Amino acid sequence: MAPEPDQPRGKLATRTLAMPADANPTGDIFGGWVLSQMDIAGGIAASQRARGRVATVAVDAMVFHRPVYVGDVLCTYAEVIRVGTTSVAINIEAWALRGSLSQQGPNEHVKVTEGTFTLVAIDEKGRPRPVPPEPEEPAE
Repeated sequence: MAPEPDQPRGKLATRTLAMPADANPTGDIFGGWVLSQMDIAGGIAASQRARGRVATVAVDAMVFHRPVYVGDVLCTYAEVIRVGTTSVAINIEAWALRGSLSQQGPNEHVKVTEGTFTLVAIDEKGRPRPVPPEPEEPAE
């Protein structure tokens, strides 16, 4: 297994606190909760790129590296990796910020989960629509 990078890939999309209601009896956060936070991050990034409404159609290559615990701040990072005619593929990484709330022990920022999410741009009737081209950067 390759060493994990020190820095997340992509831009910060969301930050949320893992709460006791999101955990199993041993204090580990449910994988489905982490997946839902990543889906929210993918929706934010894809809707910005598609300039409108999107819907998740696939989640690929989901890997859970480490557990998330109650009290961790889950930070999701999103990077557009592919744009198709109607779809946008987003790489999502979830990193846990540990120790920042309790001020006990060293603060850690560790990658806990990653995956590729594919979202489709949809119109007001829920039908696929074209993803607009990327706006051109103004000349300096």
